[in-house]
Amino acid sequence: MVLILLLPVVVAAILSFTDYALGNDTFRWVGWKNYSHLFTRRTYEKMFLATFTYVVTVVPISVGLGLGAALLINSLGRFREIYKTIYFLPVMATLLAMSIAWEFMLHPSIGMINRTLELGCGTLFEAIPLIREGCADRFPVWLGDKRYAIWVISFIGIWQGFGFNMVLYLAGLTSVHRELYNAAEMDGAKSAWEQFRLVTWPALGPTTVFVVTISCIRAFQVFDTIEAFWPQGGGPNKSTYVMMFAIFEKGVQQNLIGIGSAITMLFLVFVMLLTIVQRWLVERKVHY
Repeated sequence: MVLILLLPVVVAAILSFTDYALGNDTFRWVGWKNYSHLFTRRTYEKMFLATFTYVVTVVPISVGLGLGAALLINSLGRFREIYKTIYFLPVMATLLAMSIAWEFMLHPSIGMINRTLELGCGTLFEAIPLIREGCADRFPVWLGDKRYAIWVISFIGIWQGFGFNMVLYLAGLTSVHRELYNAAEMDGAKSAWEQFRLVTWPALGPTTVFVVTISCIRAFQVFDTIEAFWPQGGGPNKSTYVMMFAIFEKGVQQNLIGIGSAITMLFLVFVMLLTIVQRWLVERKVHY
């Protein structure tokens, strides 16, 4: 089993130091040249910018919304299961199929989003800069403008991911005993905020570390939506050129196995660092 898990990693590590391409009988060792390209070329600078913009945007918002939804559902007496199902539906949906629906809604002329924004023309909502500019000229081409593309992808990532985080937090809330709240109330924690700050949040420490780690890994793995929207280029002006798409483009579309393997190894390093940080926090910082 260990061999099965480690062999692809070892092969990718070796290939990352070569110029190998599928179909070639031979290859040359290029040393650190592939890795040097990752940190010196403009294309890969855009890759890092798009990837980290997506991760930094999606992770905290999806975690926060997941926690809020879990607390809300946990406080409900009736219709709890209905709300669980509604919030979890985006997780169960095939993201590639949902991308088609999002592409239709984001269409610049017939899409639901721009049509809704048009209703704000001539009203108080026209004071909002986005609506004011759209009413004066035209509303955004969401998937064709580099200013908006990464934020559209981030929004879809949040929509698709926070339901999964909600389920994890709901599982964590079941381990918070009612006696802790009673004890906190006897000590003077009367308000819901004080009970959350003093009891719920500390008790959810291990769950939060796990949720953040999983959310980061899932965010680094974003690919389906980008490939569905921009199969040939990673968005307008490479604005959504994330690491997973770069691996696909270099390793599959362009048959540049060496540089594709180098990006893969860099991706594995990021994931490994996240895993190490998670284990360190769980073992040392979040037990109560």
